[in-house]
Amino acid sequence: MKNNSLINSVKIFKGIYSSLLLVFSIVLIMGLIGNKQTNLSFKEHPAVAYILLWFAIIWLTMVEGGQASLVGLEPVDNQLYKESHPKAFKCTSITNNGDNLDKYLLGRQFMVVLVVFCVNLSGAPIPGASLWGFPKWVIDVMFQGGLAMIMLTCNVGQLMSQVNASLCMLDYTNNYFALLTLYTAMAIEFSGILHASYLIQMLVNALAGKKSNSKEQSRNSSILLKAFFFVRCLISLAILSFSLAVTIEALFDGKTIMWSGIPAWVAVIIFVILLCIVGMLEGMQIAFFAVAKIPASERGDSMFAKRTCELLFRGEGYNMPAFMVGRQLCVVSCMFFVARVTTISIPKGGVNIFNVSQGVQGFLNLGFLGALITTILGSISWQLVAATFPIAFLSNPLTYILLRICLLLEGTGLCQASWVMAAVHKKISNFQRDEIYIGTAEERASKKIENNDTV
Repeated sequence: MKNNSLINSVKIFKGIYSSLLLVFSIVLIMGLIGNKQTNLSFKEHPAVAYILLWFAIIWLTMVEGGQASLVGLEPVDNQLYKESHPKAFKCTSITNNGDNLDKYLLGRQFMVVLVVFCVNLSGAPIPGASLWGFPKWVIDVMFQGGLAMIMLTCNVGQLMSQVNASLCMLDYTNNYFALLTLYTAMAIEFSGILHASYLIQMLVNALAGKKSNSKEQSRNSSILLKAFFFVRCLISLAILSFSLAVTIEALFDGKTIMWSGIPAWVAVIIFVILLCIVGMLEGMQIAFFAVAKIPASERGDSMFAKRTCELLFRGEGYNMPAFMVGRQLCVVSCMFFVARVTTISIPKGGVNIFNVSQGVQGFLNLGFLGALITTILGSISWQLVAATFPIAFLSNPLTYILLRICLLLEGTGLCQASWVMAAVHKKISNFQRDEIYIGTAEERASKKIENNDTV
């Protein structure tokens, strides 16, 4: 009884201090933008930065919540909520058809990275930024260390929506905003800019001795559709190669918003390391989900695989959701640093990258190339490898080290404010748990059996 009381007291304390820190972070970011000390507000009117920042954060809530909802609703017969939740029904009618769920997840991943890059562009401080006479250590931690941006993005943009969407999937997606987000993700995938990921998937499957198959028979049988698919793969590969060339050229020429004083070769090494860390964290969640339901005897003989699983599934299974929270903090932190490393900024009077026109250079400065590289090489590729070789992923000692780091970050309570905000959001939106509308999985299964017996 005393243990439960102590645990609840700790949660309340974490919720209070995390919420206060979140409010403080938002005030600091708004102040920086108002004083024209962020990357975008320094060049444009602060109103542009305000609009882009909150537009990106609000859209991120639906991107993250939509994933939890649409993946979770995939096994459920959508006829059960066709009348009560028509827009959610429309969403799942699309994602449950053929390969559409995989296509949506691919496009969604790029949206997440792109939105985080937009948040960084509009709210991240310029070098040497200061505000309202705060001491240097506050500036270093909140601005240069990125804590203010991380608190806003993780708590408001990601975890709050994931908390509610994991339990209230139907209510969360029963709106036109969810439908618009779904269409946008599908359009991104259809454009082909991410199709290099499919080439990586084919390579991974070939190494594993698996055959790459599509659920859509038309793609498997139609020569024209196959040709259209591979043409987009080649175009995507060309765009990815160009993005890497531009980014590396900008790093060596000192034309990114990387901190001054860091040599070009060090910046390139940091860029590669950050991509690998993001990739490991993205792959870890896939590997963990893959081994969660298999016996311990089948989780490999490696010492690190055993230690990782023992830590992850210890006790009542709290460490799995704790890892997901800590992982989110790690991924967002790395993405902000990647955005800083890859975002191009031509000094006044400087020469454009590869001597391109001013219009093309303006497009390159938007950060799309960095987002594309991070999505393909820092997220999707690693997820594909982890899905194919989950045991090998567990046997990597870095997996165990990163798991420890994620659990430590979650234990700090930095993201406890997301639970507070989720409770407020749920109350305002009048979200109800899915079981109220469609019953539990056991009730649905029992009803299905009864209907079959009746027939």
